[in-house]
Amino acid sequence: MGYFKSAIRGVSWTLALRFFIRGFTIVRTIILARILLPAQFGAYAVATITLAILELLTETGINVFLIQEQDNVDKYLNTAWFVSILRGFLVGLLILIFSPLISNFFHSPDSQILLILIAGVAIIRGFVNPAIVKFQKELKFNKEFAFRGTLLAIEAIVAITLAFILRSPISLAVSLLASAAFEVILSQSLIRPRPKFAFHKPQFLEVINRGKWVTAAGIFNYLYQNLDNIVVGRLLGVGSLGLYDTSYKIASVPVTEFSDALSRVSFPVYSKIRDDKPRLFRAFIKTTLGLSALVIPFGLFLFFFPQIIILLLGPNWTPAVPVLRLLSVLGVIRAISGSSSSLFLAANKANYLFLVTLAGISGLAVTIVPLVSKYGLIGASSSAIFGSLLTLPLFFYYIHSIFKK
Repeated sequence: MGYFKSAIRGVSWTLALRFFIRGFTIVRTIILARILLPAQFGAYAVATITLAILELLTETGINVFLIQEQDNVDKYLNTAWFVSILRGFLVGLLILIFSPLISNFFHSPDSQILLILIAGVAIIRGFVNPAIVKFQKELKFNKEFAFRGTLLAIEAIVAITLAFILRSPISLAVSLLASAAFEVILSQSLIRPRPKFAFHKPQFLEVINRGKWVTAAGIFNYLYQNLDNIVVGRLLGVGSLGLYDTSYKIASVPVTEFSDALSRVSFPVYSKIRDDKPRLFRAFIKTTLGLSALVIPFGLFLFFFPQIIILLLGPNWTPAVPVLRLLSVLGVIRAISGSSSSLFLAANKANYLFLVTLAGISGLAVTIVPLVSKYGLIGASSSAIFGSLLTLPLFFYYIHSIFKK
């Protein structure tokens, strides 16, 4: 069976979805940046960082397993839903318990109410129908476009409307709650089959055994992506965190959108052709070259014209200009190297992804505190670039090992 046309359609729909999402996100950020202060964005970042870390620490790898599985995956949906619900309650409870400690750690009392609201997001998301993964597994990205686009529109409308009324980052947390609630409603009403609340131990153990490396890689990848944010927030305060996090998103989000879009399509395609090494190699090279042609020009634009952040967000964001220049380099490196993740997962080599990520976070961990202490946000950007460069030799080595067999 040929997957090229399906892949092209998938990439087209996924890119359309990504551009639609980021278009909304950019417009929302531009509007909100003129209503809220960088410190308020930083308080919200504290809450979302906490949610993401706990979700990764409790990740089971079920979604990756469902895409990798060649047989019908319906028999696993009940177990997946059962585990998802329990995980959501666990994450929500942990956030509620530790919210005072987290807000004190970041010296941000305003973040505590945001953490309480974010705990509700984790609980609600647990009830999403796991059959939603079929959009990606079966390359039905046109349906995913409609689904995700609807949720994004809801989130953006709620966030902007409430920001005008409240002038508070609470508007951002409430918009996530609204989006999560509608995701549950739509997934349960529109996607079949609907799961039942039932647990099957053999299936659960099979998923956990297959997903252990995915879980470990996810945890380290998140730390690799966000350790700099955590250190900046702790050492420099939430005002600097707001500047750094927003600059990072401007520098990395557009290029990682291309990377993520291609990865979402290439992962199921690679999984289907993984036993045909010559074909897999050709597909990987085409994907990597195509991605490079898309992200490098954007990175160069931001490197030479970082002042665009002032034009987009206003004069309050002037200190972020030199940071954006460095982060543009980071975005390109991570987008291109990160595209190999789908190859590792498709080849059932999640341990490769774990080891690569471990190398990156090791470089980041060793340099982040001294560089931030001495050079501030410039030091944070430099440390992140150093960590990313350390991953490149391992990426090349493991890619070679996959195709030499």
